[in-house]
Amino acid sequence: MSKGAKERAAVRRIVADQKAREKRRAVTLWTSTSVIIVLVIAGLIGWAVLSGQETDNAEKLTTPPAAVDGGTAFAAGDGPVEIDIYEDFMCPVCRAFESASGDALQQLVARHKATVRYHPIAILDRASNGTRYSTRSAAAAAAAAEGGRFAEYHRALFANQPTEGSDGLDDAKLIQLGESVGLTGTAFADAITGKTYWAWATTVTGEASARGVTGTPTVMVNGSKLDEPTAAAVEQAVAAAG
Repeated sequence: MSKGAKERAAVRRIVADQKAREKRRAVTLWTSTSVIIVLVIAGLIGWAVLSGQETDNAEKLTTPPAAVDGGTAFAAGDGPVEIDIYEDFMCPVCRAFESASGDALQQLVARHKATVRYHPIAILDRASNGTRYSTRSAAAAAAAAEGGRFAEYHRALFANQPTEGSDGLDDAKLIQLGESVGLTGTAFADAITGKTYWAWATTVTGEASARGVTGTPTVMVNGSKLDEPTAAAVEQAVAAAG
Protein backbone atom coordinates (compact mmCIF):
# COMPACT_ATOMS: atom_id res chain seq x y z
CA MET A 1 0.00 0.00 0.00
CA SER A 2 1.35 3.39 -0.95
CA LYS A 3 2.16 6.00 1.63
CA GLY A 4 -0.79 8.15 0.47
CA ALA A 5 -3.18 5.25 0.77
CA LYS A 6 -1.94 4.51 4.28
CA GLU A 7 -2.49 8.13 5.31
CA ARG A 8 -6.01 8.17 3.88
CA ALA A 9 -6.77 4.91 5.69
CA ALA A 10 -5.48 6.40 8.93
CA VAL A 11 -7.62 9.49 8.46
CA ARG A 12 -10.69 7.32 7.85
CA ARG A 13 -10.00 5.39 11.06
CA ILE A 14 -9.65 8.63 13.03
CA VAL A 15 -12.90 9.95 11.59
CA ALA A 16 -14.65 6.64 12.31
CA ASP A 17 -13.37 6.66 15.89
CA GLN A 18 -14.56 10.24 16.39
CA LYS A 19 -18.02 9.37 15.06
CA ALA A 20 -18.18 6.34 17.34
CA ARG A 21 -17.22 8.45 20.37
CA GLU A 22 -19.79 11.09 19.45
CA LYS A 23 -22.44 8.41 19.10
CA ARG A 24 -21.58 6.97 22.51
CA ARG A 25 -21.72 10.45 24.05
CA ALA A 26 -25.08 11.08 22.45
CA VAL A 27 -26.45 7.80 23.81
CA THR A 28 -25.06 8.53 27.28
CA LEU A 29 -26.46 12.07 27.25
CA TRP A 30 -29.86 10.88 26.12
CA THR A 31 -29.89 8.13 28.74
CA SER A 32 -28.89 10.57 31.50
CA THR A 33 -31.48 13.08 30.35
CA SER A 34 -34.14 10.37 30.28
CA VAL A 35 -33.26 9.29 33.81
CA ILE A 36 -33.45 12.89 35.02
CA ILE A 37 -36.79 13.39 33.31
CA VAL A 38 -38.16 10.18 34.86
CA LEU A 39 -36.95 11.23 38.32
CA VAL A 40 -38.47 14.69 37.95
CA ILE A 41 -41.79 13.24 36.81
CA ALA A 42 -41.75 10.73 39.66
CA GLY A 43 -41.04 13.52 42.13
CA LEU A 44 -43.83 15.66 40.74
CA ILE A 45 -46.24 12.74 40.87
CA GLY A 46 -45.23 11.97 44.46
CA TRP A 47 -45.65 15.59 45.49
CA ALA A 48 -49.01 15.79 43.72
CA VAL A 49 -50.24 12.63 45.43
CA LEU A 50 -49.12 13.85 48.86
CA SER A 51 -50.53 17.31 48.26
CA GLY A 52 -53.75 15.80 47.00
CA GLN A 53 -54.07 13.62 50.08
CA GLU A 54 -53.61 16.60 52.40
CA THR A 55 -56.06 18.66 50.39
CA ASP A 56 -58.58 15.82 50.43
CA ASN A 57 -58.22 15.48 54.21
CA ALA A 58 -58.56 19.24 54.69
CA GLU A 59 -61.74 19.28 52.60
CA LYS A 60 -63.27 15.98 53.74
CA LEU A 61 -65.63 16.36 56.69
CA THR A 62 -64.74 13.88 59.43
CA THR A 63 -66.80 14.35 62.58
CA PRO A 64 -65.14 13.08 65.76
CA PRO A 65 -67.25 10.22 67.16
CA ALA A 66 -66.73 11.68 70.64
CA ALA A 67 -68.48 14.92 69.67
CA VAL A 68 -71.95 15.72 71.03
CA ASP A 69 -74.64 18.31 70.29
CA GLY A 70 -74.92 17.40 66.65
CA GLY A 71 -71.19 16.72 66.42
CA THR A 72 -70.22 20.26 67.41
CA ALA A 73 -68.92 19.96 70.98
CA PHE A 74 -67.19 17.83 73.59
CA ALA A 75 -68.96 17.28 76.88
CA ALA A 76 -67.87 17.02 80.49
CA GLY A 77 -70.27 15.87 83.21
CA ASP A 78 -73.83 14.61 83.29
CA GLY A 79 -75.71 17.29 85.23
CA PRO A 80 -79.17 18.55 84.20
CA VAL A 81 -78.12 22.13 83.40
CA GLU A 82 -76.41 22.55 80.05
CA ILE A 83 -73.56 25.04 79.77
CA ASP A 84 -72.31 25.72 76.25
CA ILE A 85 -68.97 27.49 75.83
CA TYR A 86 -67.89 28.69 72.39
CA GLU A 87 -64.19 29.47 72.35
CA ASP A 88 -61.25 30.08 70.04
CA PHE A 89 -57.84 28.91 71.25
CA MET A 90 -56.25 32.11 69.87
CA CYS A 91 -58.67 34.32 71.82
CA PRO A 92 -57.03 35.94 74.89
CA VAL A 93 -60.42 36.65 76.50
CA CYS A 94 -61.23 32.94 76.20
CA ARG A 95 -58.04 32.15 78.05
CA ALA A 96 -58.96 34.66 80.75
CA PHE A 97 -62.41 33.06 81.09
CA GLU A 98 -60.84 29.60 81.36
CA SER A 99 -58.38 30.82 84.00
CA ALA A 100 -61.11 32.48 86.05
CA SER A 101 -63.90 29.94 85.57
CA GLY A 102 -62.23 26.59 84.93
CA ASP A 103 -62.26 25.47 88.56
CA ALA A 104 -65.86 26.56 89.07
CA LEU A 105 -66.95 24.65 85.97
CA GLN A 106 -65.15 21.53 87.17
CA GLN A 107 -66.92 21.82 90.52
CA LEU A 108 -70.31 22.06 88.82
CA VAL A 109 -69.44 18.95 86.84
CA ALA A 110 -68.12 17.07 89.89
CA ARG A 111 -71.29 17.88 91.86
CA HIS A 112 -73.44 16.67 88.94
CA LYS A 113 -75.01 20.10 88.68
CA ALA A 114 -74.21 20.72 85.05
CA THR A 115 -73.03 19.29 81.76
CA VAL A 116 -70.43 21.54 80.16
CA ARG A 117 -70.19 21.41 76.38
CA TYR A 118 -67.06 22.92 74.89
CA HIS A 119 -67.33 24.18 71.31
CA PRO A 120 -63.89 24.87 69.77
CA ILE A 121 -64.41 27.23 66.83
CA ALA A 122 -62.14 29.13 64.48
CA ILE A 123 -62.99 32.80 64.07
CA LEU A 124 -59.47 34.22 64.50
CA ASP A 125 -57.60 32.57 61.63
CA ARG A 126 -56.97 36.07 60.33
CA ALA A 127 -54.88 36.75 63.47
CA SER A 128 -52.19 34.12 62.82
CA ASN A 129 -50.41 35.41 59.70
CA GLY A 130 -51.92 32.88 57.34
CA THR A 131 -51.09 29.76 59.40
CA ARG A 132 -54.78 29.21 60.32
CA TYR A 133 -53.90 28.58 63.94
CA SER A 134 -57.50 28.76 65.13
CA THR A 135 -58.50 26.03 62.70
CA ARG A 136 -55.43 23.94 63.46
CA SER A 137 -55.84 24.14 67.23
CA ALA A 138 -59.57 23.39 67.09
CA ALA A 139 -58.82 20.39 64.89
CA ALA A 140 -56.08 19.29 67.30
CA ALA A 141 -58.56 19.51 70.18
CA ALA A 142 -60.89 17.24 68.24
CA ALA A 143 -58.07 14.75 67.77
CA ALA A 144 -57.35 14.94 71.50
CA ALA A 145 -61.00 14.18 72.23
CA GLU A 146 -60.71 11.04 70.14
CA GLY A 147 -57.73 10.07 72.25
CA GLY A 148 -59.73 10.58 75.45
CA ARG A 149 -57.74 13.64 76.54
CA PHE A 150 -59.87 16.61 75.53
CA ALA A 151 -60.00 18.24 78.98
CA GLU A 152 -56.25 17.91 79.51
CA TYR A 153 -55.41 19.14 76.03
CA HIS A 154 -57.93 21.97 76.33
CA ARG A 155 -56.06 23.23 79.41
CA ALA A 156 -52.67 22.76 77.72
CA LEU A 157 -53.69 24.82 74.69
CA PHE A 158 -54.76 27.76 76.84
CA ALA A 159 -51.73 27.44 79.11
CA ASN A 160 -49.53 27.69 76.01
CA GLN A 161 -51.67 30.18 74.09
CA PRO A 162 -49.68 32.15 71.49
CA THR A 163 -49.99 35.90 71.18
CA GLU A 164 -52.79 37.08 68.95
CA GLY A 165 -51.21 38.28 65.70
CA SER A 166 -48.37 35.74 65.86
CA ASP A 167 -47.99 32.61 63.71
CA GLY A 168 -49.38 30.51 66.53
CA LEU A 169 -47.98 27.15 67.61
CA ASP A 170 -46.69 24.99 64.77
CA ASP A 171 -47.86 21.41 64.27
CA ALA A 172 -44.78 19.99 65.99
CA LYS A 173 -45.64 21.97 69.14
CA LEU A 174 -49.29 20.89 68.99
CA ILE A 175 -48.12 17.29 68.84
CA GLN A 176 -45.70 17.89 71.71
CA LEU A 177 -48.51 19.29 73.86
CA GLY A 178 -50.49 16.15 73.11
CA GLU A 179 -47.62 13.98 74.22
CA SER A 180 -47.41 15.98 77.46
CA VAL A 181 -50.98 14.96 78.34
CA GLY A 182 -50.65 11.33 77.34
CA LEU A 183 -51.41 11.38 73.61
CA THR A 184 -48.30 9.43 72.69
CA GLY A 185 -49.68 7.19 69.95
CA THR A 186 -49.41 7.87 66.23
CA ALA A 187 -53.15 8.47 65.76
CA PHE A 188 -53.06 11.92 67.37
CA ALA A 189 -49.98 13.11 65.45
CA ASP A 190 -51.33 11.69 62.19
CA ALA A 191 -54.63 13.54 62.67
CA ILE A 192 -52.74 16.82 63.03
CA THR A 193 -50.31 16.41 60.14
CA GLY A 194 -53.02 14.89 57.96
CA LYS A 195 -55.50 17.72 58.65
CA THR A 196 -58.14 15.16 59.59
CA TYR A 197 -60.43 17.59 61.43
CA TRP A 198 -59.83 20.81 59.50
CA ALA A 199 -63.14 20.57 57.66
CA TRP A 200 -64.88 19.77 60.94
CA ALA A 201 -63.44 22.93 62.53
CA THR A 202 -64.75 24.99 59.62
CA THR A 203 -68.16 23.32 59.76
CA VAL A 204 -68.70 23.81 63.50
CA THR A 205 -67.64 27.44 63.19
CA GLY A 206 -70.36 27.93 60.60
CA GLU A 207 -72.86 26.16 62.83
CA ALA A 208 -71.95 28.43 65.74
CA SER A 209 -72.56 31.46 63.55
CA ALA A 210 -75.95 30.03 62.55
CA ARG A 211 -76.77 29.76 66.26
CA GLY A 212 -76.09 33.45 66.76
CA VAL A 213 -72.53 33.26 68.07
CA THR A 214 -70.71 36.42 67.00
CA GLY A 215 -67.64 36.36 69.22
CA THR A 216 -65.71 34.39 71.78
CA PRO A 217 -66.11 33.47 74.50
CA THR A 218 -69.84 33.01 74.19
CA VAL A 219 -71.38 31.22 77.17
CA MET A 220 -74.94 29.91 77.24
CA VAL A 221 -76.78 28.29 80.12
CA ASN A 222 -79.72 26.18 79.00
CA GLY A 223 -79.66 28.07 75.73
CA SER A 224 -79.64 31.58 77.20
CA LYS A 225 -76.56 33.68 76.48
CA LEU A 226 -74.84 35.30 79.45
CA ASP A 227 -74.25 39.01 79.08
CA GLU A 228 -71.09 38.76 81.17
CA PRO A 229 -69.25 35.42 80.86
CA THR A 230 -67.80 35.20 84.37
CA ALA A 231 -67.58 32.39 86.92
CA ALA A 232 -70.07 34.15 89.16
CA ALA A 233 -72.54 34.68 86.33
CA VAL A 234 -72.30 31.02 85.35
CA GLU A 235 -72.88 29.80 88.89
CA GLN A 236 -75.84 32.14 89.36
CA ALA A 237 -77.39 31.04 86.08
CA VAL A 238 -76.93 27.37 86.97
CA ALA A 239 -78.47 27.92 90.39
CA ALA A 240 -81.44 29.70 88.85
CA ALA A 241 -81.91 26.99 86.23
CA GLY A 242 -81.61 24.21 88.82
